Amino acid sequence: MAARLEGQRFYKMTGSGNDFVVFNAADGQVGQLENEQTIRSLSARGTGVGADGVVFLEKAGEGDVRMRYYNSDGSEAALCGNASLCSTRLAVDLGLAQAGGFVLHTAAGALKARIRDGLPEVDLEPIQEVKPDAGNLGKKPGEARLGYVCAGVPHVIVEITDIDSADVTGRGSELRNHPALSEGANVNFVAKRADGSFTYRTYERGVEAETLACGTGAVATAIMLSSWGKSGKETTLWTRSGLPLTVTLGHEWVTWLPSLRGEGRIVFEGRLQDLG
Repeated sequence: MAARLEGQRFYKMTGSGNDFVVFNAADGQVGQLENEQTIRSLSARGTGVGADGVVFLEKAGEGDVRMRYYNSDGSEAALCGNASLCSTRLAVDLGLAQAGGFVLHTAAGALKARIRDGLPEVDLEPIQEVKPDAGNLGKKPGEARLGYVCAGVPHVIVEITDIDSADVTGRGSELRNHPALSEGANVNFVAKRADGSFTYRTYERGVEAETLACGTGAVATAIMLSSWGKSGKETTLWTRSGLPLTVTLGHEWVTWLPSLRGEGRIVFEGRLQDLG
């Protein structure tokens, strides 16, 4: 495997601390990388490049782009919000798409993408699967309420009072594997800050650990906060990395129309040598 991968170009990117290894399909035979073993090796911290996930970009018609996303455990995911933001930024920087707007094709649908006010922004597919009361998952002491949103991928949202005391690993893993959730779920803990804004932490399915940010988690959390009457059309959520993600919500009957905006930054460009 190492000989075939040697010299393969990649981009290391971050979206509010949610980090990715990104490949442009025009740079060599990247299809050989799309297997569980290689994804795990690339994502491994300490022995690989290190990432929460791996992204493959390719042209999809005139001016549009297709993104395929894999979690660090090698499983393919329908959508990752921060990977979408990073893909939007890279597609524009590489000249694959125009900053004013293009379509980013994902396994969860075709997303409208653009650069706005210097930051990448994507319009997620309409969301209807929203349950403001997910008490069937079992509320525990210190939890005000639980909700559920499928924002391309499933999310449980837990309202708490102190974000620093959240048992993200223990309680997050428990809810992620709850028998009532047939596909499992990402788990987001959200709390109100002293200044009236919100902060959240995520236990991410497929990574099986806390990540510094989660884009679809921010969207799901903003929808739930709005459903609970705690936020309005636009919600800024502070990630564990200290950077904000902004969610703008439209609402038509039982359908939510969300947009996500935040960091999408190239950290460095490199070439693979030997993954071991």
